[in-house]
Amino acid sequence: MKRLLSALLLSVSVLAVSAHADTLLDVQQDWAHVNYDLTGDDQEKAFNTLLEKAEAWVKSQPDSAEAHIWLGIVQSSFAGAKGGLGALSLAKKAKKNFEQALRLDENALNGSAMVSLGVLYHKVPGWPLGFGDDKKAKELILAGLKQSPDGIDSNYFAAEYFYDNKQYAKALEHLQVAQTAAPRADRPLADKGRQLEIATLKQRVEAKLN
Repeated sequence: MKRLLSALLLSVSVLAVSAHADTLLDVQQDWAHVNYDLTGDDQEKAFNTLLEKAEAWVKSQPDSAEAHIWLGIVQSSFAGAKGGLGALSLAKKAKKNFEQALRLDENALNGSAMVSLGVLYHKVPGWPLGFGDDKKAKELILAGLKQSPDGIDSNYFAAEYFYDNKQYAKALEHLQVAQTAAPRADRPLADKGRQLEIATLKQRVEAKLN
């Protein structure tokens, strides 16, 4: 009886992990499509749909750092696409989700919460309009970079930070690492979109250095 119960519990656990992984990949792939393939009203409608999916994931698994990270990524990406004052509310919600992810597991998804929160601090206006803080941004981005020193996203966002702060040589170093990052077999569209962003930023960096 004990063996049967243990087997049943193990089976349930495996199914839960599998469902979690499927949801993670589903949200990641949907995000890449919405973020890189769509524009205008189509993108806004798709972001709203994706936002509902990510919110449902967090509601069903409130202790999942990955769920909070990806809800925050969807919220912050939607904020970037919307722009203006309406984006600040989404950015604040994203901040809360990244902070919750850090409380749950700061190492989840190779430190993605650190990098993503750092990007928010870098891009959001400072007081009195928003919570932007470049000192906090640098600390978080570099902390996340330690978790993923060869990652495409961590190095791209580090490069973006250094470019905006006129540290062009450092920006170029991180862009070169990002360009040679190992491709992610399950996220080809995200890699393609990010590599285009890397190439664009690299051109701007090299123009400053020449």
